[in-house]
Amino acid sequence: MVVTERETKTGNSDSALVDNKESSIQIKVLFFARARDLTGLTDMPLEVSCGSTTQDCLNKLIARFPNLEEIRGCMVLALNEEYTNASVIVNEKDELAIIPPISGG
Repeated sequence: MVVTERETKTGNSDSALVDNKESSIQIKVLFFARARDLTGLTDMPLEVSCGSTTQDCLNKLIARFPNLEEIRGCMVLALNEEYTNASVIVNEKDELAIIPPISGG
């Protein structure tokens, strides 16, 4: 599995991050398989604060679509077509994919 090597959010207080929290960015969220079934969408725009992580985005999505909680523990996130982890910071026009486990034969 390839994990993106983008900047991740740390617990350190950074004045640049504080200044950016007042502005927002827009990303595109893609829903696959069960995530698509639970939301009724294939994709949607999502506005988040500058400095938000993929985890922040996921939290916002689950607040909007509570049924996504069903697959939260087993989904994989991809940012701009690369698998990623929850602490990666998203940027304007990024594409975040919600990929649940897929079964079948």
